[in-house]
Amino acid sequence: MTGKRVQFDSETWNALNLLAQDSMKDFQELADEAFRDLLRKHGRPTTLKEALRKSVGSSENVVPLRRTRPRKQKS
Repeated sequence: MTGKRVQFDSETWNALNLLAQDSMKDFQELADEAFRDLLRKHGRPTTLKEALRKSVGSSENVVPLRRTRPRKQKS
């Protein structure tokens, strides 16, 4: 997992620390939730599965498959 260093002012840090204690989560869990929400807000995929779905595109771009053999006529 990649790590980054982030700085907060003391008021923000105290508020985050209190939220973590109240919700029984650690800072990493709060950060994960916040960044997932931020990505969703901007329409970016948050998981590999979502990224693959998005790369396929909407149903408008999907070309329907054609049958390779002609259909049999009913008599």
